[in-house]
Amino acid sequence: MKILVNISRAVVGILFIFSGLIKANDPLGLSYKMQEYFEVWRQYSFLHDMMIWLDNYALSFSIIIITLEIVVGVAILLGWYKRFFSLLLLLLIIFFTFLTGYAVFSGKIKTCGCFGDCIPLTAMQSFIKDLVLFVLILIIFLGAHYIRPVFSGVASFIVVLISTLLVIGFQWHVLKHLPVADCLPFKKGNNILELRKMPANAVQDKVEFKFIYEKSGQQKDFKPASLPDSTWTFVKREDVIVEKGKNNEPPIKDFFVTTLSGADTTEAILNRQEIYYILFVKDFEETDNWLNGFTSVYSFAKQKNIPFIVIASQATTGQHFFNETNNFNVPVFSCDATVLKTASRTNPSLYLMKGSVVQAKWGWADFDKAMK
Repeated sequence: MKILVNISRAVVGILFIFSGLIKANDPLGLSYKMQEYFEVWRQYSFLHDMMIWLDNYALSFSIIIITLEIVVGVAILLGWYKRFFSLLLLLLIIFFTFLTGYAVFSGKIKTCGCFGDCIPLTAMQSFIKDLVLFVLILIIFLGAHYIRPVFSGVASFIVVLISTLLVIGFQWHVLKHLPVADCLPFKKGNNILELRKMPANAVQDKVEFKFIYEKSGQQKDFKPASLPDSTWTFVKREDVIVEKGKNNEPPIKDFFVTTLSGADTTEAILNRQEIYYILFVKDFEETDNWLNGFTSVYSFAKQKNIPFIVIASQATTGQHFFNETNNFNVPVFSCDATVLKTASRTNPSLYLMKGSVVQAKWGWADFDKAMK
C-alpha cells in the first residue's frame, strides 16, 4: 500500500503541476472557458444572477484555480501538510470531475480546457482523465499516513511560497506580454486566410432528416422515404446527426472584418501583399496602459509608410476613440467579440502582417519592440 500511495502521489503531483503550468501560460483562456460554463448555467433561473456575478470575476477565479492547482501539486510531492493537501486534492478533483462530467452528459461544452489550447482534449477524454485521477487521489487520501515529508516544515514552506509567487508572477507577465507558448490559430507564421478554410481531411457529420407531421392533435415522426398522405399536416423538419464527423471545423471560425457600414472587407484587407500593422482592441476600458505605446508605434509606422489599421469589437467606438477623441488617422473596422478574444490575448494586441500571414505579434506592454 505504501508503494501504491507514493506512486499515486508522484503521478498526481506532477500532472497537477504540468496542467497548471500549461494553463498559467494563458489564464485568459481558462477564464473564457469558465465564462462558457457560466453562460450555459445562466439558463437556469435559480442560477442566473449568481452566474452573472461570477462572470465578472472569471479572470480572478482563473488565476486562483491555476495557482491552487500548482501549489497543491508541489505540496503533495513534498509531503507537506499531507492531510490538508490530500483533502484539498480530493475536493479539487471532485469539482473538476463534475465539470467534465457535465460537459460530457449535457453536450453543451465541447472541451473542458484542462490543458488549455496547447493540448486540446474532448470532453470525454477529460472526463476519463479525471476519473482516473479521482481513483489515484482517493488512494492518496486514504493512505496519507504512509507519506513522509521530503524536507523539513520550514524548507517545504519556502518551496511552496516560492512556487506560489512564481506562478502568480508568470500569469501577471503573460497577461501583459502575451502567452510564452502561443498555441492559438493566430500565432506567428500562420496564414489567417488559409486557416479560415475547411481542413482538407474534414469528414462531415452524417445527417438524417426527420419530418414531423400532425393529425387529430397528435404529432408523429416520418422518414423522407415514408412521408404520410395529405390528411397529415406538416409541422417542421429536424436534422438528426447519426454519425459525428471529424476535423470538420476550420481552425479560425467567424473571422469577418466589416466596415462601419457593415460591409465585409476581410479578403480586401488580408489579400494585400505589403507589410502592415493590425491593432486588435477588445474594449476601451484601460486605455491609459497602452495609449502612449500605440502613439509611438503609429508615429513609427507613419514615418516608414507602413499602413496601420484597427480592428475593434465595435467599430463606432473605435472610430470615436482613435479618430475623433485622439486625432489619429487610422481606418477602423469591427470583428466579432468572441473572435477577438482569441486573436487578442492582451488588450490590445499588435500584429505585423504581410498579406494574410502573421509576421510578429506583441502585447500592449511590448509595443516598443514593434519599432525595431
